[in-house]
Amino acid sequence: MRQANGILALLLAVCLSLGLAACGGEAQPSQQPEESPPAQTQPQESPSAVPSQAPEETPEAEGANILVAYFSASGNTKGVAERIAQLTGADLYEIVPAQPYTDADLDYTDPNSRSQVEGDDPDARPEIAGGVEEMEAYTTVFLGYPIWNGQAPRIISTFLESYDFSGKTIVPFCTSGSSPIGSSARNVEGLTTGATWLEGQRFAAGVSAEELQAWLDGLAL
Repeated sequence: MRQANGILALLLAVCLSLGLAACGGEAQPSQQPEESPPAQTQPQESPSAVPSQAPEETPEAEGANILVAYFSASGNTKGVAERIAQLTGADLYEIVPAQPYTDADLDYTDPNSRSQVEGDDPDARPEIAGGVEEMEAYTTVFLGYPIWNGQAPRIISTFLESYDFSGKTIVPFCTSGSSPIGSSARNVEGLTTGATWLEGQRFAAGVSAEELQAWLDGLAL
């Protein structure tokens, strides 16, 4: 009996040892902290290169190579010149005398008035204040003036001798109460070299835009 108890005690001891060994040898799983998935960074698209837009070329403005030059002592020729410039899109230039004309200067009944004295002197060249910038850029020049004693004022001669009109087309026009343009344009044509002169036209101060347009259309510029 005592021997049986000893064997039982030995078996219990062995079982207990095996149980403790098993418990001591079991690895405890380490709790790894749960990593949050890396933030999904959206790839920033670099903006596609936009080809540089070359500035659109502005077409040359109609009439950009046309000049309307005029002398006007009383304002009649000025009004016609302004209307021609508007209809053609031309640049406008007033031939301004360095010494303005007074009412007494324009008295055609006085043979000693300035206008009459200049008109009688083919060599008279009244001085002009200022000038045309880049005259070489113009291919067509409308030339306006009043009729004084059947002719263009001598300041027109000054203007024509001040520039090179080679290769340009000159279109004379005048204003008067009743006198036609006559030989006024032909008499100053010889002051230019290499220019093409078209037939001139006389207009009343109150000429309509329609009449001017009809004349311009007939020039075939």
